[in-house]
Amino acid sequence: MGSGQVTTSSVPFECQGKHVTVAGLGVSGVPAAKVLHGLGAKVTVVNDGDDARAREQAAGLEALGITVRLGDGDTLPEGTELIVTAPGWRPDKPLFAAADEAGVPVWGDVELAWRLRKPGAAPWLAVTGTNGKTTTVQMLAAILKAAGLRTAAVGNIGVSLLDAVLGEEEYDVLAVELSSYQLHWAPSLRAHSAAVLNLAPDHLDWHGSMEAYARDKGRVYEGNRVACVYNVADKATEDLVREADVEEGCRAVGFTLGTPGPSQLGVVEGLLVDRAFVENRQKNAQELAEVSDVRPAAPHNIANALAAAALARAYGVPAGAVREGLRAFTPDAHRIAHVADLDDVAYVDDSKATNTHAAEASLAAYESIVWIAGGLAKGATFDELVAGSAKRLRGAVLIGRDRALIREALARHAPEVPVVDLDRTDTGAMLQAVQEAKRLARPGDTVLLAPACASMDMFANYDKRGDAFAQAVRELGA
Repeated sequence: MGSGQVTTSSVPFECQGKHVTVAGLGVSGVPAAKVLHGLGAKVTVVNDGDDARAREQAAGLEALGITVRLGDGDTLPEGTELIVTAPGWRPDKPLFAAADEAGVPVWGDVELAWRLRKPGAAPWLAVTGTNGKTTTVQMLAAILKAAGLRTAAVGNIGVSLLDAVLGEEEYDVLAVELSSYQLHWAPSLRAHSAAVLNLAPDHLDWHGSMEAYARDKGRVYEGNRVACVYNVADKATEDLVREADVEEGCRAVGFTLGTPGPSQLGVVEGLLVDRAFVENRQKNAQELAEVSDVRPAAPHNIANALAAAALARAYGVPAGAVREGLRAFTPDAHRIAHVADLDDVAYVDDSKATNTHAAEASLAAYESIVWIAGGLAKGATFDELVAGSAKRLRGAVLIGRDRALIREALARHAPEVPVVDLDRTDTGAMLQAVQEAKRLARPGDTVLLAPACASMDMFANYDKRGDAFAQAVRELGA
């Protein structure tokens, strides 16, 4: 961990009269355009698409006096002094090349929110990682609330950071979920403390390489004041801490599912314990909660809880609030959600497992599994996942466009596992998948939807995929 001269607050952003181009409509572009316009900027919105929804959004912005250019997101509008981009816009777009050539800075909505904070604004406790971000941020917010702090779970979680920093409500501290896309476009962000939960190949089509993806995740540690929280079991996260330029006195704090060493949080005899934020951490440990306080108590979810606890403790939250917050927390739908037990077989919906790393964690939580998997692979390979999980598999039912990639990995690493390959991508395929899984399952097994793939080949999103699974299980039960 470097400790150079790191500034914790950026130069306040003066919008008045500035020519700002907002790249992309949608969940971040429209609010950003409205905020900038309201602060006196001369705003032009550019958007690749020109469909009915885009035209409807454009009409709403034009009514406010904002210029909107549909069907051309590649050309830099004349006079642009700043671009504020939707996080999903890829760095290799011609618009950004033109901006670079013209010396025009590019920010994301997170950077804009950071720059627009009021004096004395609430510090940010930031969470990123390939998997577990939303759950960890929600756990963190629950712990902070249990400590009596005014807080909110914001960022990539659905609550706009712009709303949080510019709204009337005053906060003591914010629990902030950040994606790799958002971090890529947030050069001056400086969190109070931050965690990288894990690193596995994901969104490589956007970042271009695993190195670039990791580098963007690692930006979350830059300028941290109190703690850089990393995963002891994932050395890549610790490497990012070592490379980060942080404030003098900022500490590296690990979390582990094993017995923690000094400056770590971990698990001892069914207890979550802290050896980082205690006096004499060489000898002492503080009990924070019981493993049973974490729901569901799957290994990867206990890791999420430890990361959330580490960030809360970095902010000075007492141990009792960690237990209270974890007990009060209810996980979102489609995250290792138990749907039903039928004929002594458990049916579990983890539709949120949209990549191999998430699916690996999900599969590790059960002993004997009929696995429902498949969808859009997003460039992923499945050999490592299948090889590591083969001994747990009773059978596999494959759905979706890229299911052949999983089938081939199963043939290589688990040839004895029976596989049902459903050659259909209509939404009704889920009912057939659940019926086939029931046929393969034995008493004591778990039928697990952990697709390891995105859902958009068959469903609008992972929520709809999980809903279809749950509905199919209910029909089976009836």
